[in-house]
Amino acid sequence: MNNLFCQKCGSLMLLDTIKKKVSCASCGYSPRGKAENIILKEKVDLTKGQIIEIQDKKIETLPKVKENCDKCGNKTAYYWTLQTRSSDESETRFFECTKCSHRWRVY
Repeated sequence: MNNLFCQKCGSLMLLDTIKKKVSCASCGYSPRGKAENIILKEKVDLTKGQIIEIQDKKIETLPKVKENCDKCGNKTAYYWTLQTRSSDESETRFFECTKCSHRWRVY
């Protein structure tokens, strides 16, 4: 779709991302077919006070327990539980080492 303006009235065409169609903002004209190759970009100029700092940091939200990691020998791990089998059987406990991020499970 190369045309960003309405073929009937010349107004700007708007993109509906849910229906994947473009339509005229003024008269409602919509060409046939889907708008698949349209890329929307927006450049934002931030002042020094508005600059957002991105940190590559893992947020610890899981509880820690004393559990030995077979891979690195660390003695603490995060844990969580999930019901992976039928409801009359116990939950599966999952662990992740706090040092090397190795994961394992205990049934």
